[in-house]
Amino acid sequence: MEIYKPTTPFGRRPLAIGQLASLSLVEAAPAGKPVHKWNLLHAACAARVALGLSERALMVLDALLSFHPETALMGGALVVFPSNEALSLRAKGMPGSTLRRHLAALVDAGLVVRRDSPNGKRYARKDAAGEIETAFGFDLAPFVARSDEIEALAAEARAAQRAIDYARERITVCRRDIAKTLAAAEFELAARGDESARSALVALHEQFRAVVDRIPRRRCRETLEAIAGELTKLAGEAFVLLRRQAKTAEMGAIGACNGRHIESSNPESKDEDESVLREGMKGQEGKEVPGGHKASSAEDAFTVRQVIEACPDIVEYAKHGVRDWNDLVATANLVSGLLGVSPGGWKEARSSLGDCGAAAAIAYILQRGSAIRSAGGYLRRLSRKNAAGEMSINRMVMASLHARRRQVASKPPAPLPGLSAAALRIMMPKTEGAAAFR
Repeated sequence: MEIYKPTTPFGRRPLAIGQLASLSLVEAAPAGKPVHKWNLLHAACAARVALGLSERALMVLDALLSFHPETALMGGALVVFPSNEALSLRAKGMPGSTLRRHLAALVDAGLVVRRDSPNGKRYARKDAAGEIETAFGFDLAPFVARSDEIEALAAEARAAQRAIDYARERITVCRRDIAKTLAAAEFELAARGDESARSALVALHEQFRAVVDRIPRRRCRETLEAIAGELTKLAGEAFVLLRRQAKTAEMGAIGACNGRHIESSNPESKDEDESVLREGMKGQEGKEVPGGHKASSAEDAFTVRQVIEACPDIVEYAKHGVRDWNDLVATANLVSGLLGVSPGGWKEARSSLGDCGAAAAIAYILQRGSAIRSAGGYLRRLSRKNAAGEMSINRMVMASLHARRRQVASKPPAPLPGLSAAALRIMMPKTEGAAAFR
């Protein structure tokens, strides 16, 4: 008996152009290797936009595939014939009207072909041996025949998505880097009072805001990649500007410390360098030193180690510790803003006291804590008294250093853990024990 496969839908439903293309594809497709239906479904989900399908249409396709007993599908008899009720349950309870709409979308997309029976019902006719002789329902052969095309579309969609994600990551990272770099550069310019580079900073900030305002809400690969390229270029320009300011600050820190900064790569020779530095300051009253400042006397030759020992709290605000005057001045620059010192007050202090003297003053103010109510006002008074010759930053640092050493020396030793007072009295000499526990 010759078996005829129907090609037109039942009832008033017209023959779709997509169904004609699918029939032609099924007839021309060679018998290839088996296709894993679930892997192919995942590929169709990735290529959903290219196939013109919605998420719910793919849900109906998932339900249709679940009615075929085999996982590996090949060309041939791939007709499934579930009832509307069974198909609705497999589609997570989708209503009948919605189900019919998405079935039509699958047919129009060329992934499914209708094999309708004479009365429009879905069923299978079996032969005497119990094998399915002919079936009426939905033919999945076009879905299998287009496996190579679907996988290629999925690969393109995944590549485009990766490109979009990479562009968005670049945009996010560049926005963060530019914003923080410009903020650091602006703070440095305000602290140093350098107005020559402010116009470049303002222009860079305006370009940054103009590019950010053009970021689209919808994902567009070409637009996002173009914006990412512009932001990458702006990030480079911002870093160049900040490095230029940092280099200027570093040169100022090296040359503005009244000639007291000596770089040494040998950490064991610090004490020797300090003694040499003190000897080098003798006889330099009124002479010009690197940085354009005058050294008042040999007593002004305090060192970084002495400032840190006298005022150790400032070390907690240093990124990589305080190793030399550069680190101390950079940390004091940050701490001055945290203490509420205005950029004008910080500029005046650096002009009057020198970079190193201003850094020592900030360390001293931070160490005093709540004892100084207005850090900005206190720093201005120190600057003006120093300019008038009424005080010396060196004497202030040394007095704080000696006071801290006395405080540390006066602290009683910590008791040994696990020992009572009686045990300590036995271990100590009798005279000391009697004096200590009397």
